[in-house]
Amino acid sequence: MAKTAVHFGAGNIGRGFVAQFLHASGYEVVFADVSEELIGALQRQPSYQVREVGEDAKTHVVDGYRAINSGTDEADVVAEIAKADLVTTAVGARILAAVAPVIANGLQARSGSADRLAVLACENAIGGSDMLADEVRTHASAGNAVFANCAIDRIVPEQAAGTLDVTIESFFEWVVDRTPFDGNVPDIVGVTWVDDLTPFIERKLFTVNTGHAATAYSGAERGLETIREALAEPELEAEVRAVLGETKQLLVEKHGFSAEEQQAYIEKTLNRVSDPNLRDTCERVGRGPLRKLSRHERFIGPAAQLAERGHAAEHLLAAVGAALAFDVPEDAESAQLQKLLSSGRPAADLTAEITGLGADHPLFPSVVEVFERRLAG
Repeated sequence: MAKTAVHFGAGNIGRGFVAQFLHASGYEVVFADVSEELIGALQRQPSYQVREVGEDAKTHVVDGYRAINSGTDEADVVAEIAKADLVTTAVGARILAAVAPVIANGLQARSGSADRLAVLACENAIGGSDMLADEVRTHASAGNAVFANCAIDRIVPEQAAGTLDVTIESFFEWVVDRTPFDGNVPDIVGVTWVDDLTPFIERKLFTVNTGHAATAYSGAERGLETIREALAEPELEAEVRAVLGETKQLLVEKHGFSAEEQQAYIEKTLNRVSDPNLRDTCERVGRGPLRKLSRHERFIGPAAQLAERGHAAEHLLAAVGAALAFDVPEDAESAQLQKLLSSGRPAADLTAEITGLGADHPLFPSVVEVFERRLAG
């Protein structure tokens, strides 16, 4: 009998990364999304291509999928979950609460099944599957599901409009915690199963995401369009390397990566994000600054841990300052951030609200100073 995977999120990551690997693993993929445009295109088009660029470039064809609008046809999605082998998401961490009720209803519909449903939240967030599990359990017991955290790493640049095809870098990493499965892990091509996920999540988040975002915000501040153009500026590249030097100190000290190993990872990251085949813009990478400035994300997360260990984080704080200057009215979070910064509220209040740091945290005074400089213009 064919295996079925219900995947929430038919965007570029969902189609070009998660679904492509599920398809290669022999799963029939059922896309669930609230975008009528995307779902309609998937229903009309029997296949799409995933084009890898960079080293070992190749093209994959994804076909044999189905697509359901989870907003208008929730009952159909629930019915699919009731008989699925796997559920995955790529919706963004903040949207997990919105898909949780559908998953909960699907789990309740599986009440007679002896097989526990594997659920993987493939989000750029620490503990994404735990977050999803907590949301699902507000609606159902979820005792018949296994939620496993994972770390995903693949750059998907801005895509051409009007096509389901996805251009994506050839490099990827999909690391999943094996411990919830009691030795019976799902068969998924491309997954690396580990017993301790935290080092891999933090290495990726505090290197790839931190470096990518630091480049984007510093580039945008200088009026540069693309990530490649930004890193071609020697002064800006030096700033980004200094940021990654601070996160390297944390990762080596906390997780035991060797300095040489982490430096090689940094060099690989900088080469990846500046790949000429991936014309990624500072504006796209910088979108969602409120999430990226939050407590456990790519800037405040490592800076806070460094401060707790008695180390400086001046370059990470400089990146925070550049993020505060990100002003793209078309991006909802950027517009909200600028509205907060122009509200007249004290810097300390804004620091607490935007970063989630408590006033008693050792990093808090330094971040307040960054906010004060931004407010002073």
